Amino acid sequence: MAFMLYSIDEAIDCKYVVTKTMSGQAKAGTLIHVMDTKERSDGGVQVDYRVTGTGQNFVIKFDSVKAFCKWARPDTFIARHYDSFTKKEIQHYLKVQDRSFVTFCLPLIILAAVVVWGIAAALMSGAATVIFGIIFTLIAAVAVLFLFKKQKESVKLKLYSKINMGISFK
Repeated sequence: MAFMLYSIDEAIDCKYVVTKTMSGQAKAGTLIHVMDTKERSDGGVQVDYRVTGTGQNFVIKFDSVKAFCKWARPDTFIARHYDSFTKKEIQHYLKVQDRSFVTFCLPLIILAAVVVWGIAAALMSGAATVIFGIIFTLIAAVAVLFLFKKQKESVKLKLYSKINMGISFK
């Protein structure tokens, strides 16, 4: 779910969801409205924004447009229905959405494979060890991938069902 701006000027008058807390400013999961932007002479950018929930104005500086996009990203669903969700729900949504195969699935699959092969080596010997290890490693990989997909779907469905748009989920 990567989003990149070509120019910091594209961010003006748009709403963004903060993904990383900045001390003394907006916390992760809050919605901001970008009021103005400026490109600095050193290649960095300055962003004037207002926290939607509190109405406080802040100025923040980034080394690049890419750094701004890592800190805050557009999410039209959250921006449109922000008042329907708690900050905790939005933070959980961001956490689940930011997961990828490499950061979430791969470590779990490797851990499961180590455990499966350790059990196989301790309980069996010969060809049975290899067959058991391969079969249960594949089962663990499929289970982790299913969990990954199911978690993302359940978080989205929970948020969509909370706004009552007349959509029926079964």
